This record gives sequence, C-alpha cells and structure tokens, in this order.
Amino acid sequence: MTSLLELKQYIKRLYIRYETYISYVWKFLLALITILMINSKLGYMESLTNIAIIMMASLLCAILPPNFIVFMAALFTVGHLYSLAVECALIACIIFLLMFLLYFRFSPKDTLAVLLTPLFFFMHIPYVMPLAMGLLGNPASVVSVSFGLVIAFMLNYFSSNATSFGSEGVQEAANEFQSIINGIIGNKTMIVMIAAFAVALIVVYIIRRASVDYSWKIAIAAGSISLIIALLVGSLATETDIAIPGVILGTVISAALMLVVEFFAFNLDYNRTEKVQFEDDEYYYYVKAVPKVTVSTPERKVKKINRTSKQQR
Repeated sequence: MTSLLELKQYIKRLYIRYETYISYVWKFLLALITILMINSKLGYMESLTNIAIIMMASLLCAILPPNFIVFMAALFTVGHLYSLAVECALIACIIFLLMFLLYFRFSPKDTLAVLLTPLFFFMHIPYVMPLAMGLLGNPASVVSVSFGLVIAFMLNYFSSNATSFGSEGVQEAANEFQSIINGIIGNKTMIVMIAAFAVALIVVYIIRRASVDYSWKIAIAAGSISLIIALLVGSLATETDIAIPGVILGTVISAALMLVVEFFAFNLDYNRTEKVQFEDDEYYYYVKAVPKVTVSTPERKVKKINRTSKQQR
C-alpha cells in the first residue's frame, strides 16, 4: 500500500508540474480516438477518413477548450450522415442542437461524460459512466450521460441500417424521416438504459456525499446494485432484450475501475477521524474531520565522491 501511495503522490506532482503539456496530450488523444470511432462506425464521406484531416482536427481540438471536441465530433458525424442521406444528417443536426442547448445549460463542464459514454458503450462497459459521474459530478451530469447514450445508439442505428437510406421522392423521404425518428427515439433499450443510468448516478451522488465512513465505497456498491436492478426491472417491464449476464459482468468491471478512481480522488484514513465542536455568537458547530491518506515520497540522495580524497587514500 505504501508503494501505491508513493506512486499516487509522484503522479500528482508530475501532473502539477507538466499540467499544460499533459492537457494538450489528453485532449489530442481523446479527439483522435473519438474521430476514429466515428469513422469506424460511419465512414461514408471519404474525405473525412483522410488521415491528414483527422490529425489536423485532433490537433485543433488539443489547443482549444475541451468542449470543442464535442463540436468537432458532431461535425464529423453530420458530414458522414450527409453523404449517406440528407434525412439522416437532418435528424443528427436536431439531436446535436438539443444536446448543445441542454448540455451547455445544465452541465457545460461534463465534456468527458458526453465523449466517453459512447466510447465505453462500444467497449461494452457503458456502466462506468453513471458510477463515475455520480462520484465526480453532480445530478446535472445525468443530462451529459443521457446524451452520450443517445449519440451511441444513434451511431449504432445509422451504422446497422445504412442500406435502407437514400430513397428518392418527397413521400419516400418523409416516410424515411419518420422511420429514423422511431428507430432512434423509440428505442426501448435506450430509454431503459437512460432511466437506469440516471437512477444509479443519483444514488451514487447522494451516498458519496453522506457523512459516513467509507461513503465512496458504499456509493460504488449501492450504485452498482441499483444499476443492475433498474436494468433488470426495465428490461422486464418493456420486454427489451438486455443481456443481464453481460450487465452484471460489465457492472462488476466498472465497480472495480471506480475503486481505482476512489483511490486517486478520495482515499481517506478513517482510523484518524476527529470530531470537533465549537461555537460562535449565532451557531454551535459539530465538525467531523477525516484526513486524507498521504505519504511523503522518498527523496533521492546523491552522494558525491571527492576524487582527490579518494586518490590520497
């Protein structure tokens, strides 16, 4: 444990020292992975799959604020769908417009939630996001996670039904427009997952803010259980085909990852808890103070050998 704490302190000092450069690197990598994911799922406009375009877009995202990555991902998605069918691009524009209006209104700092939710979705462990945002975010993060799920299902829908788009004629286009809306917004699995993720996120948020020992660990366990139960109940109520064994396995993996997050972001020493009471003219205060687990990193000592004294010996 001591070695892990020393590693934590070393990583923390390293990040503080090179924060500017690390910020550029993680924004570049996140933008690159997001664009490559979009190209792999869609990829209908050949010019957007050009490696030079991808690299320039990723570099631009690296030097601009993180929210620009979301905007760039939306541009790539709409561009690919425009090559597929105008109706698809129009539906995507409406969804992205609603996302930007609600996202920037309620949770403008949850860029990672919007981008990482689709990425983890296609990695088959989207259950990481409600647990993570419950620990690190706030109830408004439900908006960001929900839109991340909508984008993931939208990409999956357009990728799976690409051959059915592109009809000619006004009536055919109208019918296609309606079928796209029903295929995305009317997806029962998506609705069940959004509701279950919202429940788990709020449960984790409420418990991790409670003044009890090991609140973060309890929150992770409670959030994981509530997520599994909500998905099971939702699947039975709506008769959707959700693989419960996969949900359980993915949730267990997500909970394990959250314990790593808890170690680096929280990690309190409850054995040294102190309770303090004091008062002023208007109030009497009861304060519970729990120190963080810290350890000083060993400093390297360099021993200099005097050459002259060595020769005299």
